[in-house]
Amino acid sequence: MSDSTIADIARWHGIDPPNDLAQRTLADLAGTAAEVATLRGRMAFEDEPSGFTLALAALAAPVAPPAPVPPPSPVETDPALMSMTEVADAFARGEMTAESIAAACLARIAAHAEGLNCVTRLEAERALADARALDQARSRGEATGPLAGSFMMHKDMYYRAGQVTGCGSKIRRDYVPEVTATVLARLDEAGAIDAGTLHMAEFAQNPTGHNAHWGDCRNPWNHDYCTGGSSSGSGSAVGGRLVHAALGSDTGGSIRLPAAMCGVTGLKPTQTRVSRFGVMPLSFSCDNVGPLARSARDCARFLDVIAGRDPLDATSAPQPAGGYEAALGGSLAGLRISVPQNGFLDDLPADVLAAFQAALDTMAAAGATVTPVALPSHGPIQAAVSLVSRVESATIHATWMRERPQDYGRGLSARIYGGYAVPGRAYVDALALRAPLLRQFVAEALTGYDLVATPSLRDRTPTRAETDIEANPETWSRHNTVSLNTRPFNYLGLPVVSIPCGFDANGMPVGLQLAARPFGEAQALAAADAFQRITDWHQKIPAAYRP
Repeated sequence: MSDSTIADIARWHGIDPPNDLAQRTLADLAGTAAEVATLRGRMAFEDEPSGFTLALAALAAPVAPPAPVPPPSPVETDPALMSMTEVADAFARGEMTAESIAAACLARIAAHAEGLNCVTRLEAERALADARALDQARSRGEATGPLAGSFMMHKDMYYRAGQVTGCGSKIRRDYVPEVTATVLARLDEAGAIDAGTLHMAEFAQNPTGHNAHWGDCRNPWNHDYCTGGSSSGSGSAVGGRLVHAALGSDTGGSIRLPAAMCGVTGLKPTQTRVSRFGVMPLSFSCDNVGPLARSARDCARFLDVIAGRDPLDATSAPQPAGGYEAALGGSLAGLRISVPQNGFLDDLPADVLAAFQAALDTMAAAGATVTPVALPSHGPIQAAVSLVSRVESATIHATWMRERPQDYGRGLSARIYGGYAVPGRAYVDALALRAPLLRQFVAEALTGYDLVATPSLRDRTPTRAETDIEANPETWSRHNTVSLNTRPFNYLGLPVVSIPCGFDANGMPVGLQLAARPFGEAQALAAADAFQRITDWHQKIPAAYRP
């Protein structure tokens, strides 16, 4: 397929190339579409979405939860430095008031939010009022919920009726939704304190955290380095200990990338495990809702609250949900872990590989069996995943791209533009490959194994300058390689958690990904929690943000 052909396809939609970066997009996608086309004769195709949905359900393995182990006792006295579960448990025991917890976090926000550029809207008075209401309810002996007392802010793409949801964009800077996202309603019911919204990449389409309209979010470990995106504010605020937890979203790695780069824990659940009602869409085939928090235990309790069927989201999975925190058994003994030797480890810097290998050695010493495997499916997965989200995003943005192209950042408009150039057959082929490629991946990496382990990034955390395509289009290639290790799991729909496992040569965090079978969040979180009980990487606080 020639560059001129795909450019003509794009113009058929009434959208001309917006800038010089668009030509790079067209060149990238021409080769990708051709690669996907070669798979047509080699693999069986299935209808979408039913084929993929059925494959997810069929490949889910029931996991018998181990006997629960009591959580460790809180060790911090500053509520802002404690984890989400620690403060919620302390509140439940009557050891802390919700107002004192909220005040401590608001003090951290006052001291650090401006420097991190991670907050887009702060509702301090509302947060304090909600905290006082929790204290009053507890004093009356009323149930307050499993997250009561925990202090949160969320990525600025979760709709709350009557409040501005800007989606990191210029186009929606004043958008006021009429509905509230199901996940926000469930967090409210669980007693979480919501203090406002956090920075994000424009329309959630950036793996680094850059934002041409509102400035770059800052990494608490080093302001010169990327936070990861698109949930940049969530990673920064949790990593800087401004909030206990935050919602992110993950279409190609947007929870796990900021979790890895900011040294926190992030969970992308199984596709359809969590309702997406009231959430700004990017790609309906790959979007996921999930948390960033201080620990795997935090993510497990968070998931217990938000997971499950939602009548407002017809795509949400009917499989039973819950019991994630109860499944944290604290042991790695007998766990079988596969480690792909091709694709995920290609060109990995020696210092990142050393941190990853040390994490594997730690798990092996604790009783896990770690086995290298080969993945013939890796190349086809990488090719197919590049097409799906591009086309679906282009569909969502078509009207604005025609009427308001000047209101997009240059990098994002180029990225979206490529979606108009993908032939319909290539998009359908990429969708129809999902079920067979999922089965192939499970056969290669999870048959006989419980989890797949990979580095979260295939590189060190890059600097903002090294990936700033707005200022320097020559950084396009480096920018696009940031999510190479995360995107495949979105296409496959598998649950995967990213946890800190060390630091690179620049002193930036390194992330470890643990992926499970469909609806295997309990097993991935249990392994992550067991690792965190024998290591302290997740407890490290950036020097500038220590008390």
